[in-house]
Amino acid sequence: FFGTFLLTGSDSFQEIVVKVERPTYKKPFLGGFRNVSTGVEFHNAGSQTKPKKRPDKGIQLFCRGTQTAVEKNAQQQTRNTTSTQMTKTGLYVSNMTDKLITPGKYFTAEEYHKRRLEAVIVIQKYFRRWHAAYLVQNLKEQRRLRLAQEAQEELQKKLEKEEKLIREYEKKLNPKTREDFELLYHDLELWMQEETERINRTLTGGKRKAALFALLEEETELIACIGMHKLNANLENQQKAILHFLGKCAQPRRWKAFDGKITEMDTPNSLRGKELLEIYRSINTKDIPKDERISVLLTLKWTVKEHECKLTEELVALIDREIDLLSREVKECNLEGLRKRICTLFLQYIKTPEFNPQVAGLIKVPQDPLTLYKNVYFCHSCEKYLPPSEFPIPASSYTIGRCRSCYQLDNEARKRESYFKYRLILEDLRKSEVDYQDDSKIVFLVQLPDMQYLMEKIWNCQSALSACSDLYELVMVRWDKQREWSPWNTILLTKEEADAHLKLCNLQK
Repeated sequence: FFGTFLLTGSDSFQEIVVKVERPTYKKPFLGGFRNVSTGVEFHNAGSQTKPKKRPDKGIQLFCRGTQTAVEKNAQQQTRNTTSTQMTKTGLYVSNMTDKLITPGKYFTAEEYHKRRLEAVIVIQKYFRRWHAAYLVQNLKEQRRLRLAQEAQEELQKKLEKEEKLIREYEKKLNPKTREDFELLYHDLELWMQEETERINRTLTGGKRKAALFALLEEETELIACIGMHKLNANLENQQKAILHFLGKCAQPRRWKAFDGKITEMDTPNSLRGKELLEIYRSINTKDIPKDERISVLLTLKWTVKEHECKLTEELVALIDREIDLLSREVKECNLEGLRKRICTLFLQYIKTPEFNPQVAGLIKVPQDPLTLYKNVYFCHSCEKYLPPSEFPIPASSYTIGRCRSCYQLDNEARKRESYFKYRLILEDLRKSEVDYQDDSKIVFLVQLPDMQYLMEKIWNCQSALSACSDLYELVMVRWDKQREWSPWNTILLTKEEADAHLKLCNLQK
């Protein structure tokens, strides 16, 4: 409620109470107008007073619309007009299109069901014939696919075997690694045994001694030839190892982001490693023009002169000597020794952490000798102190024996055994054990001599089922696949037999 004062006379006022009701709904827009001169807008107003309600008479009333039913009239007629008319007096109806229907033979319900059964039997016969032909066709198709798959698998096995034989032949023809030379020495030993057996079987007396002496001379020549190949391979492998080492020094820092992407960042140390790697490759490049060679030597000279020490002074002196000899038109064949000395000294320069900080974490011999304390072992054969990684530890050993180099030398001189095929079997076994994901450990402790002993002494290098003796076809798997692999839980089978064995659920059955 709000009070309002009204002026009733010149000096008198009267207070009137005005009751205002706030609307409970939004007033509609009823139009209006705008003053053109002033721009003021005026809206039409609605009545603020609610309409007066009619008094309730106590009788329920209905409007006329709800009391009246809506009616609709529609005509209906058949789609086709039909009639039946017969001929009579005064009217002729043609019977040309009429059909004469005669009643057939009456048959009972039993006869009806009998006819239905006979029809069903006929349908079944045709369906069974079609179904049998369909099954036979499917069986033929499955047989064809199975034979094609078996032929493809057989061809794949043949190709894999040929590939392995070709790879083994390439290893023997162009030996590069220690394993390749083991194959050569193994074949040499087999050839010696065959020739010795043939001589002992066919010759006697002085002829036998002469033949054995000639065989020994031939073996000596073959060993010398293998040794020459070994020296050349060592030089090539040494150069590859140096480039691989320098490539590691030039690698940028890498880390994996949260989204799986690899991020790389070049640091001053990695850039320094790249620079030294490019210079090393340049000075090792052969058959380049004299001007380019002098440019490379000058670049190397200014690079090493950044640090003054005895090594850099000697290297600078050798560089100046080669530049002087090149200016005197000295043949390149007479400069090979000098260039090798430059490469050797520059490699020594690269491996110094003071000049190449990136190499500090890659060199085998640490800068602090105290880090080697209690981490080196003595080889009683070659009398050298070596890190633990240079000593093979067989599964049956209790102490550290000879180093790997001594084992290799003894193998080349006496036994001449090759572990190439056993290594393939051991690698396949370790891969299969990793797939089980049951934290098996014994298989990773087994060494190649242990695998050779298991294959030759326990399983006689043949399958336990088919007696197949081709080592390329044999694999070693678990006997009980629920337990981890071990020498007492293993069986030697072919690949097909191993697949069938691993599908068994109960070994007792």
